[in-house]
Amino acid sequence: MNATAAIGVTGLGVMGRNLARNFARNGCTVAVHNRTAGRTRALIEVYGDEGTFVPAESPEEFVAALERPRRLMIMVQAGEATDAVIDEFAPLLEPGDIIIDGGNAHFADTRRREAALRERGIHFVGTGVSGGEEGALEGPSIMVGGSAEAYDVLGPMFETISAKVGGEPCAAHIGSDGAGHFVKMVHNGIEYADMQLIAEAYDLLRQVAGYTPAEIADVFRRWNEGRLGSYLIEITAEVLAHTDPETGGPFVDIVADAAGQKGTGRWTVQTALDLASPVTAIAQATFARAASGQRDLRAAYAGLPGGTRPPLSRTEAERFTSQVEHALYASKVIAYDQGWKMIQDAAAEYGWKIDLGTVARIWRGGCIIRASFLDRIRAAYAFDRDLVSLLGEMEFAMEITDAQVPWREIIASAARRGIPVPAFSAALAHYDTLRADRLPAALLQGQRDYFGAHTYQRVDRPGTFHTVWTAPGRPETTT
Repeated sequence: MNATAAIGVTGLGVMGRNLARNFARNGCTVAVHNRTAGRTRALIEVYGDEGTFVPAESPEEFVAALERPRRLMIMVQAGEATDAVIDEFAPLLEPGDIIIDGGNAHFADTRRREAALRERGIHFVGTGVSGGEEGALEGPSIMVGGSAEAYDVLGPMFETISAKVGGEPCAAHIGSDGAGHFVKMVHNGIEYADMQLIAEAYDLLRQVAGYTPAEIADVFRRWNEGRLGSYLIEITAEVLAHTDPETGGPFVDIVADAAGQKGTGRWTVQTALDLASPVTAIAQATFARAASGQRDLRAAYAGLPGGTRPPLSRTEAERFTSQVEHALYASKVIAYDQGWKMIQDAAAEYGWKIDLGTVARIWRGGCIIRASFLDRIRAAYAFDRDLVSLLGEMEFAMEITDAQVPWREIIASAARRGIPVPAFSAALAHYDTLRADRLPAALLQGQRDYFGAHTYQRVDRPGTFHTVWTAPGRPETTT
């Protein structure tokens, strides 16, 4: 077989198939392969006229179809399946060839794979692809890890197939080894928080303001025209406006209230604990999904007392809606800020050089959390590459200031009425924790020193100290 394909895609599920089609539509000759050959033939039969495809039924045939340096993209399930495909194809490759993992791999696995293949002279490129099946076909956001040399080869192709905003591609080299998959993981963590915050806003508008789902859809459409403008706000309005054809009732009322998850939110929280990075809004959103599926536990709590829910007048409901908008916006800013700080913490831990403004740029289109205020985030990091927090940018700080009263009133109202708002509450608690002059962590350190001699620092002189709690007079020693 002649080596004519610029890139190959193995694993032709929905995402793999659509990425292969995207490459082909943009002028690339694409080799396609799947463990089940029938899926390869089906792609050619249905979509073969969209571009130039080279079908291959065996790994050897697939690799032979690729131009040097060979660019082989794996689109299979994360974990053991990815390792199995790498083990199958790596022996067929030569130094300088490139294996791209476009799945939702854990970044630690990507770092391990990259190091092992580097020893064999093969580039391994962990690549986060966001946008779902539609984005994969029409233009995703692409977060590329691995070596700069590999990106020199792959970059033009990825930038061509990516989403575009203002003519700029939503694809970039993020950093070495697992940086691309790490940033994609954090993207998904922010996505969890964003979705939970939107769901809590909906719940408040329905249970407190007394609006119907159709009326709330109109509220979200208005919000989408302002500073909350985003893909998730847009689709929320569509979901809430939808009527179930079978019952004639609101679609949202016939869907079981137990949310699923595929693991990336959980990975974000687990990794944040390892990094001591306080992504509390993301964590609460992840736990809220877990709690929604605890049917037995929810049944045990059912019927227990909660708050009171007096109805609001129409005027009060309109004022309440404005307060929810402030609270939602402020909480979203905190959730995004937590994600950006987690990326900073990981870059310091793993030696990655990540341009945070570039992350904001490539998330403006194609990905699930694309939002209008990402332009401002990009501008903030362009102005100050070492910005520690989004709240260090004047406009974000002013908006958080303006949100203070409605943000707190919304959470207090929810508490009085017994309506759960875990992500709203976590975002505000995070804000109040970091702005506090002094935290009760001082007492925690005293407790730790008492039961475990874990020592502490003082505010009035340097050094590390321990109080001998069981000795007369409780003398203090230095360590």
